[in-house]
Amino acid sequence: MSAPHLTKSLFATLLFFLALSSHATEKFRVCADPLNPPYSSKKQDGYENKIAELFAKQLGQEVEYYWFPQRIGFVRNTLKATINEQSEQFKCDVIIGVPAGFDFTATTNSYYHSTYVLLIAKERGWNNITIPEQLRSLPLAKQDSLKIAMFDRGPGTAWLQQSGLLEQGVPYQTMTGDDKNNTAMMIEKELQVGNIDMVIIWGPMAGYILSQNPNDYFILPMKSTLAMKFDYSMAMGVRYGDNARKAQLNELISKNQQEINKILESYHVPLLPIPAKKVRKDDD
Repeated sequence: MSAPHLTKSLFATLLFFLALSSHATEKFRVCADPLNPPYSSKKQDGYENKIAELFAKQLGQEVEYYWFPQRIGFVRNTLKATINEQSEQFKCDVIIGVPAGFDFTATTNSYYHSTYVLLIAKERGWNNITIPEQLRSLPLAKQDSLKIAMFDRGPGTAWLQQSGLLEQGVPYQTMTGDDKNNTAMMIEKELQVGNIDMVIIWGPMAGYILSQNPNDYFILPMKSTLAMKFDYSMAMGVRYGDNARKAQLNELISKNQQEINKILESYHVPLLPIPAKKVRKDDD
């Protein structure tokens, strides 16, 4: 090998290791709610925390969180917000869980698909319910004793209205405004004290409630119809135009799908097959 070729080879090798070193010092910067089980928490014991750890480890990075309650304005105050007025650096780069096709961010490929379920407390006279539709045909006296949580958003309330069961609904807010309990935590406590006997709730949240007292509940999936949808895909959110990060996340999702499923299953998330991806303008 001639001297010029040796010099170029050494220079290329040096550049490679410099790039690798720079890459390793980067952070995997996640926007997350500090109290939102089963998704995320400051204890980093949610399944979104575990997926972030998995990805960061494979990238040779450390996870860094910007914590903000997941309320109205979450994306504006996290993913789209800079550290200060003088900085061009954003507070965080990835939201681990957003609905596929979410309008406020560019979205990756879906990494799981789940459904709303009917979660029922055992030994309160409802053990014989095998499909949610049975609630519609209960004797009137039995219907009158029904106590089912009803939220201000989501398909559960629409289903209760369609089923003629609104009067049996116990109203709750989707966003609690409580800094000590998110919705899943609040509903689990309400079930335990007997204020409600059942709830139509998003599958991952039902998984959290089930995990707190596994012998106290059973779940029945809500099945989508042409008139009412209960199952949805979830993806990861990045800023519009952040195409390199989106491509990187898509690669990580594809490479780690089995491990992601294992994490989700360990949190009792009811999983359905991921439907074929719908093409969006930001996919170009």
